[in-house]
This record gives sequence, structure tokens and C-alpha cells, in this order.
Amino acid sequence: MNIVLSCIIGCLAGFCAGKLMKGGGFGLVLNLILGILGGALGGWLFDVLGISWGGLVGQLGTALVGAIVIIAVVNLLKK
Repeated sequence: MNIVLSCIIGCLAGFCAGKLMKGGGFGLVLNLILGILGGALGGWLFDVLGISWGGLVGQLGTALVGAIVIIAVVNLLKK
């Protein structure tokens, strides 16, 4: 069940990150995939930095930060 919840949170984070990044969206499906990957990246990044957010809102925030980082990197590579 945790994997399903993580995927749902990642999809939501990808959707939000696509909306927050001006011109940085790649369409709904790719943003959702990048959000799932961003959740993993955000969790790893926050763990390395020693930052810990608890609860569902913390997971969403972590995934959102990771998704924004991934979209920014993909935008740089795309240019």
C-alpha cells in the first residue's frame, strides 16, 4: 500500500511542479512520471541534507521539491 500511496503523491507532485514551473511542463503524463521520480530524488536529497518532514504533507513537499529539481534539470538538458 505504501508504494501505491507514494505513486499517487508523486503524481500529484509532478502535476503541481508542472504548473509551478513557467514553461517547464512536459505534458500531463511526463509530468506525472517525473513527479514519481522526483519523489524518490526528493527523499534521497532531503535524507542527505538531514531534513525530515513528517506526514502526508511532508511527503508531498519532498516529492514536489524533487519534481521541480528534475524538471529544471530536464529543461536545461533540453535547451
